[in-house]
Formats: sequence, structure tokens, C-alpha cells
Amino acid sequence: MTRDGQAVGAVGKSRPGWRPDRLRQQREAHGLTLEGAGEQLREVARAAKLTVPAANFQTLWQHEQGEVYPGPHYRRAYCLLYRATEPELGFRNALPDEARKLKFTASSEPHNGAHVLAVERALLQLSPGTEEADGQGVQQRILDAWKRRHTGGDPNKPTLLMVGGYAGSGKSEFARFISQLTGWPVLDKDPITRPLVERLLVEMGSDPNDRHTDLYREKVRPLEYQCLLETAYANIDCAISTVLSAPFITESTDPRWMGRLINRCEARGVTVAVVWIQCDLDTMHEYITFRSAARDSWKLQNWDTYAAGIDLELRPVVPHLVVDNRLGAAISLTDQVRQVFGTVFQ
Repeated sequence: MTRDGQAVGAVGKSRPGWRPDRLRQQREAHGLTLEGAGEQLREVARAAKLTVPAANFQTLWQHEQGEVYPGPHYRRAYCLLYRATEPELGFRNALPDEARKLKFTASSEPHNGAHVLAVERALLQLSPGTEEADGQGVQQRILDAWKRRHTGGDPNKPTLLMVGGYAGSGKSEFARFISQLTGWPVLDKDPITRPLVERLLVEMGSDPNDRHTDLYREKVRPLEYQCLLETAYANIDCAISTVLSAPFITESTDPRWMGRLINRCEARGVTVAVVWIQCDLDTMHEYITFRSAARDSWKLQNWDTYAAGIDLELRPVVPHLVVDNRLGAAISLTDQVRQVFGTVFQ
């Protein structure tokens, strides 16, 4: 796969549910030439602050002819341009529960029905992962924060929203989406700790991009999470709702670790909500390849070994919600919301 995110030839043609003819049908239905579609793809990607595809007419023609399967940034831009989902555009088969019946929520706020519908559709991705998880309560808390963001006052207790999942699952994208809806700050482990981690690894005689050895796991990783949590506690102590984004693979499956976090938050009147991003290996591999981060080098060079250590059934030990981002389904919906709101999210 190239940096432009395109899987070529036979690889693309083996994609279940891929119907490249639908792209041509959509383009023609919108009255666009290949050149015109390319210009608009670049424009919607730029407006949504996504990676802007080259989108020359030769590449778009290859997509429509089924010679090249569009990479993730192309697929996201196509969905925004044509206001459709990946299954509707023929990129893949729909997940079993991907199509949902949606209802409008009455709102006195200055948002029209399209705004409310788009937000509700995206928030429906927050489904209970356990019977004890208060899915509707968390959805309502986010919805209330969104509705009241510009009018002042939130009736809910402050919330610490933990978003976890394996590398490339889409947790950072989803965390940013929730932040854009609610105005809650995002604390993402990698941007917060990376400079310190890289320098520490070098000082200890290791590779700055090491994320797989015992040295990293035993000496450095615990410090990463300690830094993240101390930063979060600064907000918690001020009763500021916050979104945390990190894998939380070990932490969310440790009852004692989760218990300490929940107890400290509740002692300060802050509710903890745990969200797990469910994903599949192929999508994670595609996302990791596309972002081209140096810290992912070992994963990509030793993918079979890395993938063997991934438990797709892993879930947090406490009541939690699950966002089904297999095949990128959830992130595609968040893109739709950003587009509906336009400059509100700029």
C-alpha cells in the first residue's frame, strides 16, 4: 500500500461487496466530470481537515473501473462529497446492524432537523458493551452538552470519557468528534507523552520508536499512563468534563486500576464512562499503514507477530459502551456530522 492509501489490482478486486460502478453512477448523478469530481473531493477533504487526496482524473477513473481500491482518505472524501455511507457507495458490504432507524429529537436550540439527525445517527454508535452500561445516559449527556455548549449550563455531572482500543482502531478520531460536539477537552496519550517517551528510550539505549520490547512495556509504558492520568486529574479536580484517548489495553482490563480511577473521580463528583472502539485487523492495518507514524514501524514490519497478540474480543472489565468501527463504519458517520455542521466545527 502506498502513502496515497491505494491497494492495487487483485487486492482491491477481492474486497467483499466492492461495486466500483456505483462511484461512476454517483458522479454522473451529480453531473460531475472526472476533473470536477476531483476538485470537489479535494475541497470537501480540505474543509473537513482530512488528508487531502491528489484526486486527479486518472486515479478517479481507476477507482470507477475497479483497477484501484480507494484508500481511507479517498473513501472518507467520497462519502462526504456524495453524502453517503461506504456500503451505499459500493466500497463494502454493510455490517449487520449498520442500518438503523433514526428519530428526531425535539430541540429548542438553533439547530435544524438535519443537525439533530446527524448527531443522533453518530451517537447511536455508542452501544452498550455490557448490560450495566448506561448507553442512553451517556448519549444524552453528550447530546445535552452539545445543545447547551453555546447557551451555557449543563445539567449533568462532569464526565471523564475514556476512549480505548487497539492501534489504528479509530479511537483518536472518535475522541476528537466527541470533543467537537461537547467542547470537552481531549487528552490523547501520544501527543502528550511522545517527546518524553522518545527521549527516555534513547537515554536508556533503545530505539525512540520502540513500543514492543520488555524495556518499553516495563519501564516506560507505565510512566506514559501515569503522565496521562495526572493530566486528567488536573481537570477532574476542577470538575471539568474530559475525553481521554489511549489504548488502555492493560488498564481497562485491570479491575484494581479501573477501581482506583472510578473511586477518585466519583469522590470529586465526576462520572466515568468507558468507550471501547471495536475494529477488525484489516481496517487497523490500513489505518496504521496510512498514517505512516514512525512508532508503528515494528508493527508493520512484523504484522503477523503483532496481530497474533491482538484479542478482538477484548473488552473492559467495567460497564462500558462499544463503538463498532469495523470497516471504518463509525468514523464515516462522524465525518457526516462534521460536514452537516460546517463551520461550527472549524
